[in-house]
Amino acid sequence: TMLILTCPAQLQRLEGALRRSLPLALPVHGAVMNINRGNPGEFEVVVDSWPDFGAVLARRSGEMPVDDCYRNTHAAFYRDVGAYRGLLETPGCLRWDTAFHIIGGSGGELGSTGEHWEHGTLGEPLVIWGSTRGWPLLTANPPRRLDPSVRVGSLSPSHVDLLNETWPYGGNSRSRRYLAELLRCFPNLCLQDGAGQPLSWCLTDHFGTGAHGYTLPAHRRRGHMQAVMVLAARRAQARGFFSFGHTATGNRPMQRLQEELGHQRLPGLCRFVLHNPGLGRAGP
Repeated sequence: TMLILTCPAQLQRLEGALRRSLPLALPVHGAVMNINRGNPGEFEVVVDSWPDFGAVLARRSGEMPVDDCYRNTHAAFYRDVGAYRGLLETPGCLRWDTAFHIIGGSGGELGSTGEHWEHGTLGEPLVIWGSTRGWPLLTANPPRRLDPSVRVGSLSPSHVDLLNETWPYGGNSRSRRYLAELLRCFPNLCLQDGAGQPLSWCLTDHFGTGAHGYTLPAHRRRGHMQAVMVLAARRAQARGFFSFGHTATGNRPMQRLQEELGHQRLPGLCRFVLHNPGLGRAGP
């Protein structure tokens, strides 16, 4: 069975229930928080039953583009793998003729499920980072003193090409549209030089996740990313959100920075499971 939760009271209750299941429910919880605060990403949540649910899927509402797995990224949380499998297999839960990602909490049984999907592949495992001091993170470490010419600001839509070129998972027209959507709908933070050009930045996605943290190579080793991470965490807390993100397993510099900021590597790994029936097919 599958139920789409549309009642505000239901969604508020779901947010509270997911909060009690942190940190494994972080991506779904962030999506529900965004839905309950104006729904800028135009998402919805489906459950296998209500109010005693065993599985939750946060997905984009409305019509989905067929070959765009960037914009069709879902988040899953389940208490029972059988309920989760049953939810995904319910007609109408997923558009199996489209490309999509599903991101899970610990990546354990979620990965095993993904291995059996037709056209399904396991994406790169990512390290999940959160707080050692409870939820939300209260960052005690002040950022390193920066050059007086560096200013705190925000990215604008005009920076989308820079973001697309510097994102390891980007570089194409679909990723560009996705990044433009993040810029339009969700908070971001950047450090700028005296001319207003971005030096270092971090975005936020539909799930409240810190995304695309990057410093231009010529400006590294100056404490810029540390400052961005601390300031972004404080702004997230001010909005009631948690501070968390994903880091590639081979990205040791970012992992060390997270440790220095008091973040904790959470149990297990997170996997983005990709379903793409048109893999390899050219598209716009």
